[in-house]
Amino acid sequence: MTIKQTIAQIQEILAYKLVTVSEQPITLGDVLFIPVLIFIGLLLTKWLTSFVHKRLSAKKTDPNVIHLVQRILYVLSITMIIISILDFMNVPIAAFAFLSGAIAIGFGFGFGAQNIINNFISGWILMWERPIRIGDFLEVEDTKGMVEEINTRSTRIKRIDGVHLLIPNSKLLENTVVNWTLVDQFVRCSVTVGVAYGSPARKVADLIMQATTDQEEALEHPKPVVTFDDFGDNALMFQVTFWISSQAESGLRVAKSNVRFRLEELFEENDIVVAYPQRDIHLDGSLTLTRSKSESDSNN
Repeated sequence: MTIKQTIAQIQEILAYKLVTVSEQPITLGDVLFIPVLIFIGLLLTKWLTSFVHKRLSAKKTDPNVIHLVQRILYVLSITMIIISILDFMNVPIAAFAFLSGAIAIGFGFGFGAQNIINNFISGWILMWERPIRIGDFLEVEDTKGMVEEINTRSTRIKRIDGVHLLIPNSKLLENTVVNWTLVDQFVRCSVTVGVAYGSPARKVADLIMQATTDQEEALEHPKPVVTFDDFGDNALMFQVTFWISSQAESGLRVAKSNVRFRLEELFEENDIVVAYPQRDIHLDGSLTLTRSKSESDSNN
């Protein structure tokens, strides 16, 4: 068998008609060539999104804008790949639209795809309106963490203990979400301390203010405020409130810890005693103490 005969046989096999769609035959060659088109299309899509990401990152563009542009390019590229494949196979788009619509309806009723579609639409709303952005610190029910990525179906959050969570996008739109950094990164902190009765209240307030302003994290505006809260059961209660710039809850805890460390040093230098619970015990005058016989014998 010559090379020409082999090529002719291969062409004949590839030209074998598998099915007809809208009077357009789909051959075996068309079906075998589809994976090649998909591979090339996905490869070009990946290169394009990477190129756009590098160019926008070099211009210091907002990561949320970069993420949105990448998603739009990805959807457009996939759409172009599908249209190119249909055009290569000579399949009318109208017929494909009818077929895909019927499949989508059947899949939706059979497998609950409405939840997937709901999350998909919610993902695009999150990326377009940006009520939640990459880098935001969220509080969702009992979960606290930082947003790492917003996908079309779910949002990935890194919890404060390092665990990664995938939260459906529809849940972020339908439920109450606390966004600590929606407008800015300013967070208010408060530290409460009680000193022993007899301590100079004005001096204590000045020391608390000094301990707060000594911290680099504490913002000058708004200015820290020290208040004499109450005459407690065992102490004079003071509280200081101040603001810091932090993207996570850990920054808040560290700032409050630093203030407490500095307070302990200043109180020790100025002989200020931090109060502790005290109880007075009153004995009834009729109560008498007796010594047991065993104790008397042991003393002798």
